[in-house]
Amino acid sequence: QVQLVESGGGSVQPGGSLRLSCAASGFPSSRYCMGWFRQGPGMEREGVAQVSSSGVTTYADSMKGRFTISRDNAKNTLYLQMDSLKPEDSAMYYCARAALCPAGHAGLWRRFYNYWGQGTQVSVSS
Repeated sequence: QVQLVESGGGSVQPGGSLRLSCAASGFPSSRYCMGWFRQGPGMEREGVAQVSSSGVTTYADSMKGRFTISRDNAKNTLYLQMDSLKPEDSAMYYCARAALCPAGHAGLWRRFYNYWGQGTQVSVSS
């Protein structure tokens, strides 16, 4: 049974950092494209970052340079390091497993992901 469990969310001041984790079970996450998405209040769910099975990473333009996606295959865990956080980064963050792994920014389209975690909340405010 595929399961994805996010953790690491919380409240932080602007300019601060958080590290999100996504523990995968029921499958070897190293063999799949994995991604992070976020959804703010009243907003569509949007792609944040993706890592392919070969380690190629893709970021949404607004997160590039501030967020880093990584994976620990031995722990079957996906991470999202978020630095220089802004109030507009406040959202529920979800990790997901892709059914298909297109190259480039298409890899951030939610239509290609078929398994989702329950999410972890991130709030950025002073």
